[in-house]
Amino acid sequence: MSVINEELTMTWKSFHNRGETLRAVIETANTRLDARLPMDVDGVAETFGDELTLLGALQLKWHTRLSGHVEQQLLSQPMDLERAVVAAWIAAYDELPGVRALLDHYRSHPLDDEMGWAMARATVKERVLLATMAGQSGIGDLAGAPIGARIEESARATRAARPVPTVHTLAPQRPSFMDRLRSVLAA
Repeated sequence: MSVINEELTMTWKSFHNRGETLRAVIETANTRLDARLPMDVDGVAETFGDELTLLGALQLKWHTRLSGHVEQQLLSQPMDLERAVVAAWIAAYDELPGVRALLDHYRSHPLDDEMGWAMARATVKERVLLATMAGQSGIGDLAGAPIGARIEESARATRAARPVPTVHTLAPQRPSFMDRLRSVLAA
């Protein structure tokens, strides 16, 4: 039984360390705003290994944040779906400008064919999501990608008309259920 507990502890430690390292990477990217993967952040090489894996984690963070903002905006603007999706994209950008800059840079300038393929695939999926959530395409319908590209451009143009943020930090994370449970058990 102790072997299982050790494996779970190591798994939890790895997960926790990965999250801490990713938060540090995001904070660094948002501060630098230089569109370069911050491979120099402590723990990146050990946790992510290479640029593609780190970029994939950042892509997932962006997608998750964008999806969350889309859901929030659709609750407050259910009658104007496209406007809600544009507002959601802008909100995600405002929270993760360094991440968005990285994604844009490596979409245009991938380090290799594998990264180029991964970024192209992620871009299509994001644009299909935008079109679908704006009510202009079906779920998983690749024909929605050009519509999503237009919505993305509208969001970028709207965002460009606003002042550029200088320094961003992540909002403090609310303790997870597991963190709260651990503190109760420790007390």
